[in-house]
Amino acid sequence: MQPRALDQELTPHRDLLCFSHLRWDWVFQRPQQLLTRAARDRRVFFIEEPVHSDGEPFMERTTPAPNVTVLRPRFTGGADAHNAVLMQRRLLDGWLAQENIVPDTLWFYTPMAVPFASHLKARLCVYDCMDELSGFAGAPQALRLLEKQLLGHCDVVFTGGYSLYEAKSQMHANCHAVPSSVDAPHFVKARAHAVEADDQRAIRGPILGYCGVLDERLDLALIAGVADARPDWQLVFVGPVCKIDPASLPRRDNVHYLGPRPYDRLPSYMTGWEVGILPFAINDATRFISPTKTPEYLAAGLHAVSTPVRDVVRGWGAESLVRIAATVSQFVDAVQASLDDQDPMRLARVDRVLAQHSWDATWQRMQDIMSKSASAAA
Repeated sequence: MQPRALDQELTPHRDLLCFSHLRWDWVFQRPQQLLTRAARDRRVFFIEEPVHSDGEPFMERTTPAPNVTVLRPRFTGGADAHNAVLMQRRLLDGWLAQENIVPDTLWFYTPMAVPFASHLKARLCVYDCMDELSGFAGAPQALRLLEKQLLGHCDVVFTGGYSLYEAKSQMHANCHAVPSSVDAPHFVKARAHAVEADDQRAIRGPILGYCGVLDERLDLALIAGVADARPDWQLVFVGPVCKIDPASLPRRDNVHYLGPRPYDRLPSYMTGWEVGILPFAINDATRFISPTKTPEYLAAGLHAVSTPVRDVVRGWGAESLVRIAATVSQFVDAVQASLDDQDPMRLARVDRVLAQHSWDATWQRMQDIMSKSASAAA
């Protein structure tokens, strides 16, 4: 569905102001999926973390999608933490006043925005908690305290998975599990095996593919073990390296790191894969994750193999749509079983399940909850 034209008369009454720890143009995932749908009938302003630069402070603006404006604060890198908060608040308040914007909805992805945004008033305040950020490497010490403040301030909490819901529902009365969904028509393109990405065509042999961020959540020993156990298999990784030393990634002739690629091009990579893999470590950073790539692999027609990430096991594993493996030998066996699987009804089963997990339906459900929450808060 294409974004419809915005009714300008509604604009001042429906503006959504989002605060995110993720940059809009980094990886197209949950924030982009939801907020491009929000932008079908309202303006969305996406506030990123600041970028340090010389010169006078200013708010950089881009428009990456219809009715979506990305705002990136820019100011000198010499500011300490306290002055950085003051600068972000000054730039934000100045921009809101200049544009005469009074947001209808405040939407938080990061509690770290609380120090410079908690004074803002809106009809509704939403915390879309997509990850347990305190479990990630390098998490700020203040994160837990700021999240407690945010939970005390917001009207509704959404979580990116059921494990996260079980944790956050103990902290907020109006909390709802909203696990990963999928833009199935986009990834179904991979099933046609039409045009494979140029930089992947030379890679021959059964391809096990991964798309997403390469960070401390990956089990690097498992990846190396699978590559060593089956040198005839090719392991392809599409995505940026973040928070780990690129030199720590396993280097093998049959392991290929292609780097980040635009969301629009992901089906052209998946079309050449036989199996989509989720080789996650089981650690604090993966305790609550509900990987968006799981239904994306399935929509692309791929078999999927995952380590025992809790939300994958009880969601997709329970539906027998994803094979679960904890060790190198189990992972190899699960991939081989996927390669050997000739079940003619598998894709029909996949599609029946995916039909219940569209981003459009998810956004509609979230809007219904938001509407009820706003009425209750009035």
